[in-house]
Amino acid sequence: MDSVRKTALIAGVFYLVISASYIPAVFLLGPVLSDASYIISPGDDTGVVWGCLLDLINAFACVGTAVALFPVVRRQNDSLALGFVTARTLEAAVIAIGVVSLLAVVTLRQSGAANAEPGTLVSAGQALVAVRDWTFLLGLGTIPAFNALLLGYLLFRSRLVPRVIPILGLIGAPLLLVSAITTMFGINSQGFRPVRGCDPAHLPLGAVPGAVPDVQRLQTFAHSCRSCRAATPPGR
Repeated sequence: MDSVRKTALIAGVFYLVISASYIPAVFLLGPVLSDASYIISPGDDTGVVWGCLLDLINAFACVGTAVALFPVVRRQNDSLALGFVTARTLEAAVIAIGVVSLLAVVTLRQSGAANAEPGTLVSAGQALVAVRDWTFLLGLGTIPAFNALLLGYLLFRSRLVPRVIPILGLIGAPLLLVSAITTMFGINSQGFRPVRGCDPAHLPLGAVPGAVPDVQRLQTFAHSCRSCRAATPPGR
C-alpha cells in the first residue's frame, strides 16, 4: 500500500470514528441537555457519562483527521496545513470544554452539592448546560467553518480530488460561519442543542470538507491517487 493511499485510509477511519461517536452521543446526552431539573432528579447517569466519553472520542478523532492529512496537504502550503491542524485541535479543545461542563452536572447530581437548595442546583445545572450550548455553537459552527476554508483551499490546490468538491466546501463554509455568527448575536434562534433535531445552520456541512460526509470524499481521494499513480510514467 503506497503512502498516499495509506494516508487516505487512516483519515477515512478517523472520519468514520467521528460519525460513529457523534450520532449515539446525541441521544445519550438528551436527558441532561433537555431537562432543566435533571440535576435534582433521581436516576442513573451512566448514559450521560457514556455520551461524554463518546464526545471525547469525537474530539480526539478530529485531531486525528488533521494529523493524518497533514503530510499530504503540507505539499501545497506548509503554513495553511499547520493552520488546519491547529484549528482542528482548537475544535477538539472546545468540544472537551463542553464535556467537562456536563460531567460537572453529573457530579453535582450525584453528590447533591452538600444538600444545597434545589433552586440553586437547577441554576448551576442550567449554567453548565449553557456552557455546553456555546461550545456546541463554536465547536460545530464557527471553528469548523475555518477548518473547511483551509482544507477546501488546500484540496483545491492539490487537484487530488475533483475540484467541485473543495469548491462546494469553499461556498458552504462562509454560509456556516455567517449562520453561527448571527446566532451568537441573537439574530438566529439558539437551536444548537443536538437533541433538538437538525438545525438549519448545519445544512452547509454537507458541502464542507471536514464534516461527516467526508468519508465518501476520502474514498474518492484514494481512488484519484491510485489513478494518478497509474497514469504517471515510471521515474517521474
